[in-house]
Amino acid sequence: MSYASEVMRLAGVENVRIEKAFAQVPREAFLPPPPWTMISMGIATQTSQVSDIYSNVLVAIDRKRGINNGEPALHAAWIDTLNPQPGETVIHVGAGTGYYTAILSQLVEADGHVEAFEYEADLAVQARQNLQDYSNVTVHAESAFGRVLPKADVVYVNAGVVAPDVEWLRALNPGGRLIFPWQPHKGWGPAVLVRRSGKVLSAQPLMNVGFISCSGAKESVSVRNLPTEADLAAVRSIWVKGDRAPDASAVAVYEDVWFSSEDPGF
Repeated sequence: MSYASEVMRLAGVENVRIEKAFAQVPREAFLPPPPWTMISMGIATQTSQVSDIYSNVLVAIDRKRGINNGEPALHAAWIDTLNPQPGETVIHVGAGTGYYTAILSQLVEADGHVEAFEYEADLAVQARQNLQDYSNVTVHAESAFGRVLPKADVVYVNAGVVAPDVEWLRALNPGGRLIFPWQPHKGWGPAVLVRRSGKVLSAQPLMNVGFISCSGAKESVSVRNLPTEADLAAVRSIWVKGDRAPDASAVAVYEDVWFSSEDPGF
């Protein structure tokens, strides 16, 4: 079975466009030179064989900093959930050296655009080099946290946050989608899918994940106790405080945003 087909199978995804993107983008072109350190089930092994990295494993970019090229099946599942379309604009937060940026660029095609943000300066330089042939990608060597962002149809966050940046929510066009690792308990928490309809933002917790923390993020502490596991699972919407004040449905309240158990009904 081909790499792309196996990624789709492991992700439980049937999406010809995503499978084609995984088949077209060479993973080794976005990694450090071999030998590569692969990590699976917490076990690290080294290889210089290109064929070995075409499997569902993490590949280290910088082990000391805990920066990896993530598991392809997880990313395939997330990207399928967001379903980027030709002509759309994507903001990629935590682009690393650009592998999944390249896959996103294939999905939005020539009429779309990917704005890739990478806080680590050396990784941003490498991402620019790796993506120089992708004319619909712009790499920003800066944090995507705490700044006004261009309007986007998709915001794809590959770094854990205690709470999402309010500017990620404000950047979403009508019908826009955001996915981010919500990690209020330092190192783990659910991936959360957010969809915009007017000022209303639905929120759907997905699988638990563990991502490196978002560099440059301001980790505001909740004005209440940190949300419990039950609170994390109960989330159904997210609100900007200027649009609606926290009420009895609040399960986690932060400086600029709050999570609600209230289902927005769309």
